[in-house]
Amino acid sequence: MEIYNTSSTDFTLRGLFNRKDTSGLLFAIISIIFFTSIIANGVMIFLIRTDSRFHTPMYFLLNHLSYIDIMYISTIVPKMLVDYMLNQRTISFVGCTAQQFLYLMLVGAECLLLGLMAYDRYVAICNPLRYPVLMSRQVCWTIILSSWFGGSLDGFLLTPITMSFPFCDSHEINHFFCEAPAVLKLACADTAIDETVMYVCCILMLLIPFCVVIASYAQILITVYRMSSVEGRKKAFTTCSSHMTVVTLFYGAAIYTYLIPPSYHSPNKDKIFSVFYTILTPMLNPLIYSLRNKDVTGALKRALGRYKLTQRVSGDVFD
Repeated sequence: MEIYNTSSTDFTLRGLFNRKDTSGLLFAIISIIFFTSIIANGVMIFLIRTDSRFHTPMYFLLNHLSYIDIMYISTIVPKMLVDYMLNQRTISFVGCTAQQFLYLMLVGAECLLLGLMAYDRYVAICNPLRYPVLMSRQVCWTIILSSWFGGSLDGFLLTPITMSFPFCDSHEINHFFCEAPAVLKLACADTAIDETVMYVCCILMLLIPFCVVIASYAQILITVYRMSSVEGRKKAFTTCSSHMTVVTLFYGAAIYTYLIPPSYHSPNKDKIFSVFYTILTPMLNPLIYSLRNKDVTGALKRALGRYKLTQRVSGDVFD
């Protein structure tokens, strides 16, 4: 059995576009999703930073979620699209390691941040009088720094575990990016202990935040159900259901990838589930959490109105 030197091995990514009859359509769809995600999250960052109405704890957290989503999707999709256009699928050992570290750090940070954002909504709806104290500026910064610290710890811990093995037989990764479980399948050594460490880390990074989300929204729904206003109750249920849909999509797909036993996995299933939480979620987050909000759409209209006014004034000056 041939063993490859891990310091000099180039990997080959099988990619997402395996079938020639559908690859062009998939390429177009992924491209649209990518640019929609970048634009939507960029718009959210711009509005939150420039409009004083959004200088609140909720939008402070959403602002950082948009930053994570932009970096998150940019770690994976551009490489995949360029490889398709240039008809090449190789990635160096260093490039694979860097991609895996960034991906693990960002997905870990997002897992923790989404869980803590659910707590923010719980406090806002169930304990509104204590909200200024429980979600002070200091608490918000603690949430952000904790998310980044946890994500960084996840990347620094799991990346060396995955990339330190010698690789044998093949260095072809049956995936569209260097996802840890897909790379670990190429290891030419016993990976049982390392898989156990990864499993424990994923329980801490996925299951616990997901349980916080479930518990927070359960309390929110109970509080909403007791509202006297039918219209307010309907609006709150609609908002909560849309949030829960996106969160369940993200956590559910990640839990399948990292916590479900290998007997339930197949390469094609793994790719599909990975698409849900690595490509779709960064696009859906700003659309569901923010851009459907009337305050945000109003701020966007005001920003466009100011831009048109500036353009008109500039035109009058040059005329």
